Amino acid sequence: MGELAQRLKQLPQGQRVYKLQALPTLLAESSQVDRLYTLLTNFDFIEAKVYELGTQPLIEDYNLAFMPDFLTSGEEAKLNVDNLRLIQAALQLSAHILEQDKTQLSGQLLGRLRSYKAPKIQAMLEQAKQWKFAPWLCPLTSSLTLAGNPLQRTLEGHTDWVSGVAVTAGGQLAVSASYDHTLKIWDLANGRELRSLAGHTKWVWAVAITADGKLAVSASDDCTLKVWDLVNGCELHTLIGHTDIVRAVAITADGKRIISASRDCTLKVWDLANGCQLHTLIGHTDLVGAVAVTLDGKRAVSGSKDSTLKVWDLVSGCELFTWAGHDKWVWAVAITANKQWVVSASDDCTLKIWDLESGRELHTLVGHTDGVSTVAITADGKK
Repeated sequence: MGELAQRLKQLPQGQRVYKLQALPTLLAESSQVDRLYTLLTNFDFIEAKVYELGTQPLIEDYNLAFMPDFLTSGEEAKLNVDNLRLIQAALQLSAHILEQDKTQLSGQLLGRLRSYKAPKIQAMLEQAKQWKFAPWLCPLTSSLTLAGNPLQRTLEGHTDWVSGVAVTAGGQLAVSASYDHTLKIWDLANGRELRSLAGHTKWVWAVAITADGKLAVSASDDCTLKVWDLVNGCELHTLIGHTDIVRAVAITADGKRIISASRDCTLKVWDLANGCQLHTLIGHTDLVGAVAVTLDGKRAVSGSKDSTLKVWDLVSGCELFTWAGHDKWVWAVAITANKQWVVSASDDCTLKIWDLESGRELHTLVGHTDGVSTVAITADGKK
């Protein structure tokens, strides 16, 4: 145990917790950049904070060193910030493990940071290797997902396959849908599960969120959709009408209508406020597994196992076009924000780009070697 840990251990519980909680902020507020950097690369401090207060408060300490006042010029300052970002990333990747078992802290840091040769990181890992208070496995190589890779966190809580996810417009929350019959609301800033939404009696296939982030709609194998209040976790409506599993769901941007797609070969349009059915869209000859809505809420595009896409007028409920071009099941559909193009993903290993107004197939995107099951478009509509 290092000197810092020894000093902290000798303090009464209340004082120890206060120092762990307040010391990084005090150093940041008094512009003691070097001392803050030393503290956040000290394994004794990292260990003590994880054990006393949890991983997330420690992760947030590193943000203090990323504020503009601390991002000074100079190569050494840049290297220091890079080191802190790597340590923070390693802790984020490890958070779901440490939530269950804090004794894995040393192994997690070694497994995610060992390949980085920065002297400060290696010195911290040498401290970590000396930890002896419980049996643990010491990785000899960087055997875990490395810090600095695209993966940031693992959200753990479902007990079966996660089949759908939607994110609020501001990026603060995610809602996941699972074969375990539940949906879960997650705080994306800290990876915590906020609520579990239970009510469906079979698999939950898909979920969509209103533009204001207040409501979610889920589609399930139990042939129903459910409308949820994301603020308090309450179920507001159950939408009954489909005669087979509901595979996909979309919500108009104004939050007034829901469009659902089902294995009963139909789509349905619902009033979100009262849960009433407005239209049944009939035309596909097989399972409808995908639906997307234009930004103005006037049209929807569906994809089906019958290998076609259909464009629908949501005001009248009429079919406007049928697009044939794929050879197999159309798994997913997305529409650009400017309403010009539709992109479809198919079991025939291709994606296709369509002109929404004329219905012309513009391009076939070839390269995948198996079925393409999902597709998304960047906000600017370029990729």
